[in-house]
Amino acid sequence: MVTALARMLIKDYGDTKDPQVRKAYGMLCGAVGILLNLLLFAGKALAGFFSGSIAIVADAFNNLSDAGSSVITLVGFRMAGQKPDSHHPFGHGRIEYISGFLVSIVILIMAFELLKTSVEKILHPAEVEAGPLVLAVLVASILVKVYMALYNRMVGKKIDSAAMNATAKDSLSDTVATFVVLITTLLSEFAGIQIDGYCGVLVALFVFFAGFSAAKETIGPLLGQPPEPEFVKRIEEIIMEYKEQGVMGMHDLVVHNYGPGRVMLSVHVEVPAEGDILALHDMIDTIEHRLAKELTCSAVIHMDPVCADDALTNELKGQVAAIIKNMEGRITFHDFRIVHGPTHTNLIFDVVVPYDYGMTDEEVADYIRRQVKQINENYFVVIDVDKAYS
Repeated sequence: MVTALARMLIKDYGDTKDPQVRKAYGMLCGAVGILLNLLLFAGKALAGFFSGSIAIVADAFNNLSDAGSSVITLVGFRMAGQKPDSHHPFGHGRIEYISGFLVSIVILIMAFELLKTSVEKILHPAEVEAGPLVLAVLVASILVKVYMALYNRMVGKKIDSAAMNATAKDSLSDTVATFVVLITTLLSEFAGIQIDGYCGVLVALFVFFAGFSAAKETIGPLLGQPPEPEFVKRIEEIIMEYKEQGVMGMHDLVVHNYGPGRVMLSVHVEVPAEGDILALHDMIDTIEHRLAKELTCSAVIHMDPVCADDALTNELKGQVAAIIKNMEGRITFHDFRIVHGPTHTNLIFDVVVPYDYGMTDEEVADYIRRQVKQINENYFVVIDVDKAYS
């Protein structure tokens, strides 16, 4: 249904990189979610009223909260699709992450209310009566929720949306929860086993887990997280394609995510210091335009000149590389250069130390300095410690 509606209502529905197409997908899924969840709430509320089952009533209000979550998703996508303005020059894309986080908060609140109500039912049990209509409503609800989980996951993957992925997880947890309610209702009807309250607790725990998982998925982009490895790999591939034109290496890649389709990146590219600066600058411009076109991002490249023909520089660089290679972990270095003085020679470079490395930044720098001193007492090491942002 959603695929058919997308083809009818969304212009250029296949171009999911277009912010307006993403916005249209999000609003369409939000509207469908509101409609289906309201229908499920009405059906389950009636089934719970006639059967006297707190688990079914709890599941009904869970669907009502899902309808509210779909409203948040719809509004979030509409706001996220707004164009950049003077107050928000990087656009409004992060509103999508905020809407996904709000959905998870609603899920967690509903889980707490379900847990509280279910505990009360355990303390004060009552008989549950279920007829064919109640059972039919529960089976239909499971089928609808499976469909909602599938289309939300499909669209979430298609448009790379954390909010849609959170909604898909919520729908999947609802499917499990309603299935548990169905089993409980069948046991009550045909075996006389009254575990309605305990089932409600189980449903609440499922819902809580879904809310926690969704919150974790949306908080990451808001706080700032590393880019996907595939994205970093593609950046490296594009840049290193220009080796013959002068590219010698790259480092200090930083990616800023302001929402899907709104990515800014900066990177340092090493070029030969003796090269034609105009030709090298033209090459850097070409790479920036390729990154922008192929990865839908805004790219800024800093050009680092490297002395490639100085024998002493290359020799010392190789010795420092051997020192760092012998250190445990994923330490790297870049921007190596030497400055001669009347009494000593400065070896100047940056080292990249992982966040989880076993030594502090100061300990790493001191260790490298001591090792270089063993090569020559007149070598002084000037180190800047960097962190990997990708």
